[in-house]
This record gives sequence, C-alpha cells and structure tokens, in this order.
Amino acid sequence: MLKLQRITSNLWFANEAEEAAKFYVSVFKNSHIGKISHYPEAGQEIHKMKPGSVMLVEFFLDGQQFLALNGGPIFKFTEALSLVVNCDTQEEIDYYWDKLRQGGDPKAQVCGWLKDKFGLSWQVVPIKMNELMTGNDKEKNSRVMTEMMKMKKLDLAKLEEAYQGTVHA
Repeated sequence: MLKLQRITSNLWFANEAEEAAKFYVSVFKNSHIGKISHYPEAGQEIHKMKPGSVMLVEFFLDGQQFLALNGGPIFKFTEALSLVVNCDTQEEIDYYWDKLRQGGDPKAQVCGWLKDKFGLSWQVVPIKMNELMTGNDKEKNSRVMTEMMKMKKLDLAKLEEAYQGTVHA
C-alpha cells in the first residue's frame, strides 16, 4: 500500500495546472503525472469554473508528490515561496537552470533564484552551498556571500574559490 506523503505542496494556477505539471515532469527524472480530477457542476456558484475542466493535477517530481490546482486568477505566486533544487554538480545546476528559466522572467534571476514561465520561483543551488555558507569561519562565509550576490546562475567553482580565498576576476 502506498503511504501518503504527510506534507504536500499545493500550487495554485489560474488555468495552467495540467500544462505546468507536464512541464515539471518533463524536467525532472523519476517523475510522472498522477490522478487528474475535474470540476463538477456542484459548487459552480462558488468555484465559478467550467464543469468538466481540470481542477486538480497530482504529480510527482523525483518521487515527491505535488498538487496543481486550477483555481482561477485570484492568487498569484510570489517569491515568498520557492522550490529548491539541490544539485551535486555544475552540470546539474546548468541543466535545471536552463530548463526551468525557459519562458520565465529574466529580471527575476538572481543569486540562484529564477521564476519559471508560470511565475513559480525556484532556487537552483549546489548541495555544497550549505557547507560554504554555514561554517564557523565568518570571513569565508562572507566571501562566498559576496561572490554569490554577483551571480544569476550559481557557479560552483567560483563559490568554492571564494570560500578558499582564491577568486580571480
């Protein structure tokens, strides 16, 4: 029996829930679309969505469950919520950055953050970032922060150089 994930992110879209879920599933390995439900006639006076239109899309990214809801244009995504993609290598950073930013807002790309074409914010970061930013050496942490603030897409080699104090212009 499949154990239900205790906490699941529910992402509110105007009408793009299925399109977004398909896009995200195409980006991440070990991903798939789950169940899709449709709006019934019941409750239409409240939800105001066309009966039979897609209501909720369950999808899994690298085995983690998400929900995408078509709820109309009432609410928008903000940077107050972002999804973090932890990457082992620069190649992974490059892959996820390039895929997720397609059609997104180029002005919203800073310090490893980006907005995708649906307005959802993502952070594409090296797993090693935690080590580089949280050590006991405040000078090293400060150098990494200074270098990171100059970047859009994170460059793992430059961040490591900043940590070691060997950054070259």
